[in-house]
Amino acid sequence: MKNRIVFLFFCALPLFLALSFHARVVAQPQVALPPGVLEQGFLYEEAPFASCHASTIEESKSGLVAAWFGGTGEGNPDVGIWYTRQEKGAWSAPVQVADGIESSDRRYPCWNPVLFQVPGGPLLLFYKVGPNPRQWWGMVRRSGDGAKSWSAAERLPDGILGPIKNKPVMTPGGWIVSPSSTEDEGWKGHLEISRDRGKSWEKTAPVNDPREFGLIQPTVLIHSDQSLQLLFRSRQGRIVACRSTEGALRWGPAQATELPNPNSGIDAVTLKDGRFLLVYNHTARGRSPLNVALSADGRRWEAAVRLETEPGEYSYPAVIQDSRGKVHVTYTWKRKKIRYVVLDPDRLPRKEIQGGLWPD
Repeated sequence: MKNRIVFLFFCALPLFLALSFHARVVAQPQVALPPGVLEQGFLYEEAPFASCHASTIEESKSGLVAAWFGGTGEGNPDVGIWYTRQEKGAWSAPVQVADGIESSDRRYPCWNPVLFQVPGGPLLLFYKVGPNPRQWWGMVRRSGDGAKSWSAAERLPDGILGPIKNKPVMTPGGWIVSPSSTEDEGWKGHLEISRDRGKSWEKTAPVNDPREFGLIQPTVLIHSDQSLQLLFRSRQGRIVACRSTEGALRWGPAQATELPNPNSGIDAVTLKDGRFLLVYNHTARGRSPLNVALSADGRRWEAAVRLETEPGEYSYPAVIQDSRGKVHVTYTWKRKKIRYVVLDPDRLPRKEIQGGLWPD
């Protein structure tokens, strides 16, 4: 009898241990997402490149599409443009869509892709090719099927670079306004405007004097009176703003905001309810933390949520609002992956930012 009991005990032991382990796993508390954050993950877990940066995201006719540059390291000749599509709630494996190969013995790095879905038209993929940001040139590819296939790469006209980091916007008047900048003669911001849905482009004069503010990589906000506002990355330690006074061709003076900028990229979006949402590094140095702020007028900003707080690089955000009202954010995560976050803008907390200080 004793031997039988021992035998039954050892037979039941694996099941007991399995159930016990399962109970412990289930009992472990889940990591709570901050208020207003619906989802947080990565666009991929594994990729055939070591380093990545400068992501972009857009809602195409058939769903979300994201892109970035990847290779052995920023500025190396092997760096190309990679992209992924969201299918049935999951992101597809990264695929390279562009490179800087000029010939069998000449190859340049690719830089800063930007996706833009023309309403009723193609999905555009802008990117830059060249040895550095002072000498690069603009390229574009088009997709009519939500990034399932792409046209051949085209070089943009001389003097037209395309959007430098952040997405274009379509104005109520039907213009595509592309935020751009140059670095070869000081940091200068400008716009590139298409009145024919991306077939041709015209370049505005710089909106800033680089001796006062060194500004690049603008993001565009559309106000209720149809005026435009630009927010810039700057060399002056602050996000700098500039407001249009006559359409998109005449601008008021550039002015520093109270929001810090550690000389790193930002992005913002005009929400469907008229508010503005900004993603940026709220710090004077480094690229952490990464923050989300809200504003009703583009001048006074309220703290909403910190997306990242640990040491490391969390930078170059891209942000859109989809057709259902959800906000989608991508950004560089330690130069190793692209982080993907979904926000509900109506559930984000709000606390006033005073004197440039982020409230606790």
